[in-house]
Amino acid sequence: MRDDQLDRYARHIVLKEIGGAGQARLLAARVAVVGAGGLGSPCLMYLAAAGIGRLTVIDDDVVALSNLQRQVLHGTVDVGRAKTASAGDALRRINPDVAVTPRGERLDAGNAAALLAGHDVIADGSDSFATRLAVANAALALRIPLVSAAVGPFDGQLATFRGWEADKPCYRCFVGRDPAREGASCADEGILGAVAGVMGSLQAMEVIRQVTGFGADIAGRLLLFDALGLRMRTVALTKDPGCAGCSGG
Repeated sequence: MRDDQLDRYARHIVLKEIGGAGQARLLAARVAVVGAGGLGSPCLMYLAAAGIGRLTVIDDDVVALSNLQRQVLHGTVDVGRAKTASAGDALRRINPDVAVTPRGERLDAGNAAALLAGHDVIADGSDSFATRLAVANAALALRIPLVSAAVGPFDGQLATFRGWEADKPCYRCFVGRDPAREGASCADEGILGAVAGVMGSLQAMEVIRQVTGFGADIAGRLLLFDALGLRMRTVALTKDPGCAGCSGG
């Protein structure tokens, strides 16, 4: 690492769980983030600050004024701009070490594998169940760890999926067989902006864990956050022997 990088990442390097070797892995890592909105904003910001070498930002939306209550990567001057363009500018300001690749297209079953191939970790913060399934199916087929986060008005969840491993569930083991279900949007239900900040930050931390290997592996567990009661808990996720995704069921 260069002298300026040793200074920038010093607080990582002094952690025995990460150290110089872990920081080097971060600098060499390629991470795809699906969605540059409420979850993607804090996730991308912390990944850039951590020194992830290459970030691919996938989002086909433009910045709206109603986004700004929670999508902290963007500002008032960005309203009307493509979220990928706004995100790229913001991330380069945070850390010029990071190479940002904007992909301003809607990820679907037809293009997911092409968009996600070649990455070390995928972080999904998309707001569509169909998109989440396409991401999950591609991540499983490509054998890339998937860090999936979701939020509701006052709650959130986080899990890492590596369903190709014999003892680990995939995303379909978790959500079941219903590909058509859709949740209500935050436009309909509302959302406390800081909830997205909490979950997006946790998502970034989990991506860093997958790259560096620090701490305990959470694959196979689901973290649940309740902002109303200010509490968190984790529950075990089991592999479904009849899963159409990872067990051939």
